[in-house]
Amino acid sequence: MNTKKLAELSLLAALSLAIYILESFIPPLLPVPGIRLGLSNIITIFVLCRFGIRDAALVLSVRLILSAVFVGQITYFFYSLSGAVLSFAVMAVLVTVNKKRLLIFTGAFGGLFHNIGQLLTALFLMGSPYILSYLPFLMISGIITGIFTGAAAAFLLRYLPEKDQ
Repeated sequence: MNTKKLAELSLLAALSLAIYILESFIPPLLPVPGIRLGLSNIITIFVLCRFGIRDAALVLSVRLILSAVFVGQITYFFYSLSGAVLSFAVMAVLVTVNKKRLLIFTGAFGGLFHNIGQLLTALFLMGSPYILSYLPFLMISGIITGIFTGAAAAFLLRYLPEKDQ
């Protein structure tokens, strides 16, 4: 990895972390635990499309680790990790399959699977099947917020200049 690319990815990881931290100050929009905007996924989708799967995984990993250090408890890390891994896998497949088009759908599926990953972690940690009653709310919120993050990433990709080869 050359120095310019390392600097670009470092800046994107820092931007993703800053967005995540700023979002943590936004009060919950609904009284349902786990519903967040997921704005740092804009950067994840952007890096997936602009740099590829490996670099996006690196940026996401840096954000996950640093956000656990700066924002929260260890349980937040497990919820974030499970949601991020599942979401990232789905988004990476969709970006590869749809050739970086239809990012609204990529974001929607990413948001949906992020919430599914977090719900599975909650089910594992809490051991109560009643946690699944949140599934409809989390599915709807994941799709809605994912549509926004996908649209924002598409906007960035359209209006930011392509990286130098």
